[in-house]
Amino acid sequence: MKLYKYLFAISIIAFTTSCSEDYFDVNGSVTAPTTTSLAPQYRIQGAIENTVATAQYRGAREVLGVVQYGSQNTAAYYSESWNTFLTTGSYFLWQNAYVYALPNTADLIYLGKQYNAPNYEAVGKILRAYILGMTTDQYGDIVLDETYDSESSLNITPKFQTQQEVYSRIIQLLDEAIVQLDEASPIGLNDEGGDVLYGGDHEKWKKFAYSIKARYLNHLNKKSSGELAYNPQAIIEAAEKGISSNDLNALIQYGGGEMENDNQPFSESGYGSSRFDYFSDFFVELLKNSLDLETPYEDPRLTIIVPEAVNGGYHGVVTGRGLNGESGDDFSLGNGGFYTQPNSSTYMMTFSEVKFIEAEAKFRSGDKSGAYADYKIGIRADMEKLGVGSDEINAYIQKIDATIGESNFGLSEIMIQKYIANVLNPETWVDMRRMDYSSDIYPGLKRPENVNLSIFPNDNDWIQAMMYEYNEEDRNYENMPNNDPYIRLTTPLWWNVAD
Repeated sequence: MKLYKYLFAISIIAFTTSCSEDYFDVNGSVTAPTTTSLAPQYRIQGAIENTVATAQYRGAREVLGVVQYGSQNTAAYYSESWNTFLTTGSYFLWQNAYVYALPNTADLIYLGKQYNAPNYEAVGKILRAYILGMTTDQYGDIVLDETYDSESSLNITPKFQTQQEVYSRIIQLLDEAIVQLDEASPIGLNDEGGDVLYGGDHEKWKKFAYSIKARYLNHLNKKSSGELAYNPQAIIEAAEKGISSNDLNALIQYGGGEMENDNQPFSESGYGSSRFDYFSDFFVELLKNSLDLETPYEDPRLTIIVPEAVNGGYHGVVTGRGLNGESGDDFSLGNGGFYTQPNSSTYMMTFSEVKFIEAEAKFRSGDKSGAYADYKIGIRADMEKLGVGSDEINAYIQKIDATIGESNFGLSEIMIQKYIANVLNPETWVDMRRMDYSSDIYPGLKRPENVNLSIFPNDNDWIQAMMYEYNEEDRNYENMPNNDPYIRLTTPLWWNVAD
């Protein structure tokens, strides 16, 4: 993948005169919003790539230690110990979403209307729903209606809206997009080669939209009333219309070229390489016994995802502990596995995730047999995605049937496999919070070492949300929700509170 530099929108440039300069001090490899003087076919690539290379990357970066995919070489690293930068608001998903990613989707929607091209409106809405979802799932209440919209004067003191409102809007955007993708358009999505996600295929975009819808409806398992009450049948219906094979996975493929931004961000050549020193002990040990059996059964994905340590074997660093005087050569580097090579893909949504979502919904609705079938399809899909041989896949599935089977199958089995399949996707943090960080669901899960005990004094205290940006607090404190770290970091989000 190659990222292209574009000009800032005039309103975005004007915004810099009202904000601190460091608000726009992001990695130079990402795509900035362009002006609305270009036709939409010249804007779609920037909108897609910003969604992945700015928003999703930053959404995943600081939660690597929270969800324990990765670990740093130093002890008490801030994102692993839930300390320092996190408690002072120096966390930039907010910046990347509102300054880079969302403005591109706003422009794409605007240009779609201007050029009577509803397919571009639809793609803008799908990407916008995806970004809004990642953002609200990390912060809770966010800015919604008063964001940059390509037409109005930019509001630097926008009002925040509730997460419930944001979720309603996400579903609305996706439903509108699905309809618009069936409408005629004078401009093809890939007329200028800009649709780097689906090559202009409307049906694939619709399946992606249905998959996102299933994901967000599935987050509502603790909500029992109102418009957004948990509805497993609606989730199953959306999932059945969603991504139905690995050929339809939503991903951005990197080329592994000389330019830093042509490398997967978490690879040794990528701009996020320093955030992923080693795979974590929790993740590696889970793969060594992903079926949680008394006699461990090694997952065939272990050696594909996790690099072998220089001194041999597969060993993770305990999150929050750092190397603690040990040699880094004894541990598996974060850079170099299936997801972290220079030419690795970044996955937005996959067939395996859709099947695990469907499995959870069926399990919660009482269809245990259907859930078990979808669970095994999801495992097979993920292993095929990683290139596991058919014999190894069949042996693994047979082991499941022999040792777990439908009778012993439960929510834990679904969530373990979804955790393995969603490496580097910020969606995993949503799942862990929905599951209350339960070690009954995720066997062996413990809080990182050296956690900030002043905010999280008890063993069952886990981080629940991210701090709003300090510069948002500086200029928009009257509208922003309570940003006291003792409140923000410990208060569950709306979808995580039973009603």
